[in-house]
Amino acid sequence: MLIVKNITKTYGNLNVLKGIDLQINQGEVASIVGASGAGKSTLLHIAGTLDKPDTGKVFIAGQEITNLKDTALAKFRNEKLGFIFQFHNLLGEFTALENVCMPAYIGGKNKKVEEKAEELLVLLGLKDRIHNLPSQMSGGEQQRTAVARALINSPSIIFADEPSGNLDSKNAHELHELFFNLRDQFNQTFVIVTHNEELANMADRKLVMQDGLLLS
Repeated sequence: MLIVKNITKTYGNLNVLKGIDLQINQGEVASIVGASGAGKSTLLHIAGTLDKPDTGKVFIAGQEITNLKDTALAKFRNEKLGFIFQFHNLLGEFTALENVCMPAYIGGKNKKVEEKAEELLVLLGLKDRIHNLPSQMSGGEQQRTAVARALINSPSIIFADEPSGNLDSKNAHELHELFFNLRDQFNQTFVIVTHNEELANMADRKLVMQDGLLLS
């Protein structure tokens, strides 16, 4: 599903990634752990097409994406990738349903989008929050809405950067369980950068980064 070959990245005089090779399989939940500054988020952003490597190649669902032009890359990102961040990044003036629909609307999809968004929100335990604004939801509910938004276009892979970092322990645990339920139901693939040991240890594979290199 995801293949990263000899990825390097330098910012100024700082070598952030020093030749990363990585393969993530369909339906796998992989966690990436390591100290702050180890290069975890940089690797995630490059694998997720949000940044470009200095050298190396990235393949997702059999397609090399490192050489795509900006327009084609944006289209690929919208159609094939889902993202969950520490802060939910919901648009405050829109309801949960409207926030979930947004990536589909951006991709030009209108047919049955709201129906699918409602199904996802119900699946994620948000039946009574469908028409609520983010300010009317708890932190856990907002983050589950962000998960539904990441799923709306049926992505090949979901990239998550500290997804439970802004949640209390109860909501964090529920979010972690949700990822594995989605994997079991939809064979969804997740790559998760986290400092949360519980989530890291639940993953099918825990990858450790140190000083720009993968140790395992």
